[in-house]
Amino acid sequence: MKNQATQPVAIKRPELTPKALIHQKYGSKACYKIEEVQQYVDNACPGLAIPQQVRYMYRCSLDLPDLSVISDTFTRKKEAEQSAAKIAIEKLGIQSTTNDPTPQEAMNELVARISGLFTNEFLSSSHPLTGHIRVALKKMGACFGRIPISVIAASDVKVCNLCKVINPDVESDPLLLISLVRKAAKMSDSLITSDKEPWISRQGAYSAEVLQLLADCESCQTGCVDIGALLIPCSTEKHPESLNLNIGNNHYYLDAIAQVLGCADSSQILISRTVGKASSEMKLYFHVPKVSNLPAYLLSDVEDKNGSLNQILNKRASYLSGQRIYGDAVLANVGYTWKSSDLFYEDVSLRTYYRLLLNKVPDGHYKLSREAVLIAELPTRYTSRMNWKGPSPRDLLCTFCRQHRLCEPLFNVKFLDSPGKFSELSRTCKNWMPSMLEDEVEKANTEADHVSDRDEERASSFQCEVKILSRRGDPILACSVEDAFRKEVDSIQNAALKVLLWFNEYFKQLNMPIGKLCLFGEAHQINVDPVHFLKEFVKPLSLYDANINLSSRNCTSSRSICNALDREQETEIIFSNPEGADSGVFPSPGSLTCISYIVALVKNNGHLEEILESNDEFEFEIGTGSVINQLEACITQLSTNQSAKFITGLPPKDLILAASTKSDILLSQLSLDKCFLEYTVKILRVTEPLEDRLEQALFSPPLSKQRVDFAVQQINENHAASLVDFGCGSGSLLDSLLEHSTSLEKIVGVDISVKGLTRAAKILHTKLSVKSSKIQSAVLYDGSITDFDSRLHGFDIGTCLEVIEHMEEHQAHLFGDAVLSLFCPQVLIVSTPNYEYNTILQRSSLPSREDDPEDKSVPCKFRNFDHKFEWTRRQFEHWARNLASRHNYSVMFSGVGGSGDVEPGFASQIAVFRKQVHRDEKYIKNESCHPYNIVWEWSNKNSSVAT
Repeated sequence: MKNQATQPVAIKRPELTPKALIHQKYGSKACYKIEEVQQYVDNACPGLAIPQQVRYMYRCSLDLPDLSVISDTFTRKKEAEQSAAKIAIEKLGIQSTTNDPTPQEAMNELVARISGLFTNEFLSSSHPLTGHIRVALKKMGACFGRIPISVIAASDVKVCNLCKVINPDVESDPLLLISLVRKAAKMSDSLITSDKEPWISRQGAYSAEVLQLLADCESCQTGCVDIGALLIPCSTEKHPESLNLNIGNNHYYLDAIAQVLGCADSSQILISRTVGKASSEMKLYFHVPKVSNLPAYLLSDVEDKNGSLNQILNKRASYLSGQRIYGDAVLANVGYTWKSSDLFYEDVSLRTYYRLLLNKVPDGHYKLSREAVLIAELPTRYTSRMNWKGPSPRDLLCTFCRQHRLCEPLFNVKFLDSPGKFSELSRTCKNWMPSMLEDEVEKANTEADHVSDRDEERASSFQCEVKILSRRGDPILACSVEDAFRKEVDSIQNAALKVLLWFNEYFKQLNMPIGKLCLFGEAHQINVDPVHFLKEFVKPLSLYDANINLSSRNCTSSRSICNALDREQETEIIFSNPEGADSGVFPSPGSLTCISYIVALVKNNGHLEEILESNDEFEFEIGTGSVINQLEACITQLSTNQSAKFITGLPPKDLILAASTKSDILLSQLSLDKCFLEYTVKILRVTEPLEDRLEQALFSPPLSKQRVDFAVQQINENHAASLVDFGCGSGSLLDSLLEHSTSLEKIVGVDISVKGLTRAAKILHTKLSVKSSKIQSAVLYDGSITDFDSRLHGFDIGTCLEVIEHMEEHQAHLFGDAVLSLFCPQVLIVSTPNYEYNTILQRSSLPSREDDPEDKSVPCKFRNFDHKFEWTRRQFEHWARNLASRHNYSVMFSGVGGSGDVEPGFASQIAVFRKQVHRDEKYIKNESCHPYNIVWEWSNKNSSVAT
């Protein structure tokens, strides 16, 4: 090996958990039993005479031969089991025996371990190595009983772990691993090895009883088998190609691989660690490289002066395994297992290879787990466990760390006893928290006091920091999420998602200069250790020349039919007219939408080349970025049971090969010139956000209809002829008003969502075109309701129903001042949820223990994940009265859902502002201020015009 400037630092063994210590001493004799316990939680809204809510907890009883103990109650089963194990350890006085051995102690243990693998007693076990020994004992001549050293290293985990203690560099260097095993074998008195060939055999014959036992365990497999495998050439100019391994009856599968690689025999083959799932037998096989006519594993005494090994480094195979692989390599899923004496095997195809590559990308495992490679994206928001589909962000981050040989992520949750204030439970963590977080906490408290005093009974909240460490415990990055969450699990999941999204962005720009890396991390509130990050990511990816071209967020192709679009229009969509009747049920932000889809590869002439991917049911949450932009843009313009087609340019070819369920060989050879992807989608069902479902279930008529009825009453009482809806969204209020007889002649909607406005325009145009009404004109504007547009000044009535809670609180204040001082409607109706009513709403929607076993929040949470705040009656009235007094308006309070005379008041609280007769207006009529863009307008005299 090359001379190293520094002595490698041994990896410390992790401290065993209490449960692991119990298993170390008692094994299967330790019996854990989980008991479910119900705990009642006090209502968070004082004065309500409603039943207490139930929280499900877990208690564990541990039965040992010497003792039985019972744990306290915990929210998670694993915590209860660890607690019971800890109690037992304390009572029994068990001490951990995981003292880190010295390299010399590890070498002595390695010698003993390898010697033990060739004993008579070992051959009676079900260890996978016994299958290789059984084959070796059938060989004739000099090869009788010889076991390739690489087989021992690949089959026995303890051998690998001991070698890591001796020299941690074996983690990435299989040649060094072979060298250490060979050295240990030479130190054994019971083994024979060679200086020229990497094999080990036993001194002396096995007993007749053992040989008979091996014969009795003979494999039941007969005949020849063909195993699909993949050849990954060392040259990056050559593409991976499929091959068949023909394993004849009583033949050794490693001999077949050796023949493909041009090796003299199986002892000349090196084997990588497991690739992909740890439970599989997927490994890379390659020829032992030679330098200066010596086997490379003997280079401990010979320096590779010319860098010959780097010249034959197989970059693609090395990236796949995280180890240095040399020359051509065979990827095969074959070997002996603990489960059976028969040879296990599964075919490996080109699709397998590209899916393994995809799995190493931060969002790759999410795509694969959802079986939606061409449409799924890692969501940019975690809203709730119920709405998140696929593996959780925490599980995805753990998988990503394992794929890149990192430690499991460390999550440190801080408990806050009230929003923005640390409790006693988190003071030990406070000294190392970023000062910026403390400033944000102080700022949050100040803003809260400005509105009004927070309700002391508000829910507790949590913040989470996540750290990523290397296998040696070196810090790579730390991310501290400043947002507080009402559930501990939500704080963990959002922190994990933030790190994943950052890695996802980094993998799209791997050539980023190291100087820019830290700034890139700081921009996302992530502290990166450049030295260790360079070692774990930048250098390996650069060394292995990893061509990670598996992102589908930017699906463009210069040779596709989409070439006619300008680059600025790449995010736009070309889709066919919807098929099917309009059901009126459209997906909206926060709703769960279930679709069926087909993605096909199509030539420019319309010829279908291949169906790449299809799914009968695929569910995702609208507005979280969980699918490609083109798909969501199409879906949000369809209603339930409608279908449509749209086209996009091609994503990277690697992604297409990872998605294709068949004909991967054909596709790998297919020219993609003048091809594009055609998506056929259909909406199967739409599940409205929880808030809407609760309101429809608990109120008759639903709160949304009651709010419309309230607005209609105010319109007719005031004989209003013009109305502007601030934050109109998809036009639900304007649409509903058309179903009522009102005095309105002009209706206007304003929103910042062009998608929502487009949907509103479609609905309004359909109704206004076929329905006779007094409405003479309708306009939809794209703009922020905190910005003033003079065209909306002086309307008879303005509405802002269930909108302000979706803004930050300071924006709600800004809107209030703008609408009353500049827009100046004669009447303004503002509604927002009553936070005090949440206990009643959520009583009927408690999360089941199956849905969310880690739920540690108190009952009162916000009604919608997108709500930035929810005010009590006191807070809402304080806000409204201050606005009215500053701008010469009167204000009256009302609501819908429930009763204002009975605690806790209305479910949806309403303030009605009325302009006083004499007041000074800041607006100057001659001034022209038009920041809004017209999205759609309609006139009773002229047909509608889309802008």
